[in-house]
Amino acid sequence: MTESDHRFVNYWESRILHGVFCEWQAACWGLPWSVRERMRAPVFVLKDFENRLGCWMPEKREIALSRRLVTTHSWQDVREVLLHEMAHQYAHEVLGAFHETSHGPSFQKACRLFQANPKATASYVPLSQHLHRALQEGSDKIRMRIEKLLALAGSSNPHEAESAMIKAHELMAKYETDRISRQVQQEYFSVFVGKSALRHFQEDYNMGHLLSDYYFVKIVWVSSYIFSKGKMGTVMEISGTVQNVQIAGYVFDFITQYIDAEWRRYTVGKKLNRYRKTDFAVGILSGFRSKLEKEVSKQQTSESSRSLATIEDPLLNQYFSERYPRLETIRGRAVLRNYEVLADGTLLGKKLVIRKGVTSPSNHSGKLLE
Repeated sequence: MTESDHRFVNYWESRILHGVFCEWQAACWGLPWSVRERMRAPVFVLKDFENRLGCWMPEKREIALSRRLVTTHSWQDVREVLLHEMAHQYAHEVLGAFHETSHGPSFQKACRLFQANPKATASYVPLSQHLHRALQEGSDKIRMRIEKLLALAGSSNPHEAESAMIKAHELMAKYETDRISRQVQQEYFSVFVGKSALRHFQEDYNMGHLLSDYYFVKIVWVSSYIFSKGKMGTVMEISGTVQNVQIAGYVFDFITQYIDAEWRRYTVGKKLNRYRKTDFAVGILSGFRSKLEKEVSKQQTSESSRSLATIEDPLLNQYFSERYPRLETIRGRAVLRNYEVLADGTLLGKKLVIRKGVTSPSNHSGKLLE
């Protein structure tokens, strides 16, 4: 390795450790002040572990993360392991659990506080791999049928394409209704979609509402480190069953790419700023939502049809409330709109058809270090 390579690796690792420290601070922010005083920042290091992803060393006051983890996994995987080690730190330094087993009652309590994975880091797999395994091990019949319908939605016949997409939604709703009525136990996942940013535009929040209302997931905006800025930002996190998280993530990616492609075409020969793209994107999302609302209205007139409207899953609600017991709703300020651009986007949204095969969102398994 050349001297230049060494400098790059050192820079990258220092940026990773800075991100880990920022995530540690963000996770501690919600703790009572009396607790935060006892939860002092430890030393953060990267090590070449053979069989573990991370480790809390109380005698050194050190949280060590696997160098392999941070170079081959997504930031959400790194964050999950950090929260696990923070739970160990909390159990020792705040709850005084020095005489308990390493994964005893105090540690389990700390895991609930930090939404950490309680399994031993020597044996559990990172979130992205866990998600992939759950998809492979679960029943894929429904997902395969949905995938086939979305593939049919790529038809050049607009009526056939739209019909296939609506059928896919109906199948999702039918499956969810049957599962909830039979109280089938499911494992729930929470994953990031999109990118962390210092600020998000109105279309990002509208996208979150669309996924929550029609794709059987719950959304929340959480803190996450932004490597390019060296600061904490926020990112959308979706929660639901493994199938619904996968489909909602795919829809997020598909609509985002659709908006970008249509905006490039729309702006040829025009001088429009970034806020006009927000008008355009909000219009597309509004038009697509109106299409789904129209189908809801049709289905509600038929007793035999399954509605596309939100289906409440009590087990998901319980999972979500336990994960985020203290949520706040923040309203944004009103903004000026260009209603011509908004209307043009709305027309395109009404033509939008979600199609092609269902694939995992790209950031579920992406490497942090390319």
